[in-house]
Amino acid sequence: MSLQQDGSTCRSIEFALAVDARQEPRSCPRSEAMARLRKKPQRRKPAPVNSTDQWVGSFLDYLRTECHLAGNTVAAYRRDLARFCRWLNGKSIRGLTITKLSEYIGFLRDEGLAPSSVARHTVTMKVFFRYLQLEGVLKDNLAELLGTQKLWSHVPHVLSPAKIEALLASPRAASDRWWRRDRAILELLYATGCRASELCDMALRDVQLQEAFCKCHGKGDKQRMVPLSQAAIGAIEDYLEHERDALAAIPASPPPWLILSRSGRKVRREFVWETIKKHAKRVGVSDEISPHTLRHSFATHLLAGGADLRKVQEMLGHASIATTQIYTHVDKTRLKKVHSEFHPRA
Repeated sequence: MSLQQDGSTCRSIEFALAVDARQEPRSCPRSEAMARLRKKPQRRKPAPVNSTDQWVGSFLDYLRTECHLAGNTVAAYRRDLARFCRWLNGKSIRGLTITKLSEYIGFLRDEGLAPSSVARHTVTMKVFFRYLQLEGVLKDNLAELLGTQKLWSHVPHVLSPAKIEALLASPRAASDRWWRRDRAILELLYATGCRASELCDMALRDVQLQEAFCKCHGKGDKQRMVPLSQAAIGAIEDYLEHERDALAAIPASPPPWLILSRSGRKVRREFVWETIKKHAKRVGVSDEISPHTLRHSFATHLLAGGADLRKVQEMLGHASIATTQIYTHVDKTRLKKVHSEFHPRA
């Protein structure tokens, strides 16, 4: 295992919300608005007195309209700042000292947050304070003086190929009303390594079964093309032929999404989680399984089969290959092979 520093926010506003790995924030060169937050703010005329809730709303609007951040990213900032406002309890931000801000870190730990979550909240506060400094609300950004602890980089949980096969075969007509949809969900997650949010946002036009690929819309509105296996194509075709038309007929207008809920609308990420856990319990897989478990398994099994690391990075949509390299530590047989081939005393 290696240690990673969940570092400063100066490199981007998308601050390690990637569930894939705890990486430092990535830069966003397309956004001039973000460049304003990364640079040292010019001192402006102090803004009029405003409540913290109003400044939070203004900050979120800035992220949405000028930085063009994804809705999930803005929602994460909103949740973090809601906890910060709850801790403030009506106190003025201008009156905070570095000692008081350090007490907020202790408050987060008392709330039972994991170290990674505490680090993320700290990053949120730093970016928010930088925005307030940019707008002339604060003269100095004391939040920059707060440090973040080093985080362990955990090896991801991966299912064996045998357990994957059992999980994919779990949906069946005898016990599931929309079993073809459930199977299409599981097959897509494992065949493409897409995230739960990417699966929910996938439209019919994004899936090209004849060409055997699909388009995934990732973080920061980045798009990537991922090949589809024959098993995934068969599951999707079966779902489209027998179930999707019935689900699509429920709402007044035809929905554009590939996977539909019982009400004919776009499925929620929570539903994807519930579907996976339901079938995992049925085949005796650990309760800790999540959509990301299939993503981890997808990457690990590809590398175990000899896939190029750069190609796996491209299919996963990782901005840095350092994020993808964590999967090289998962497959023990691969490590043993490298050791026996290159170590002089192996």
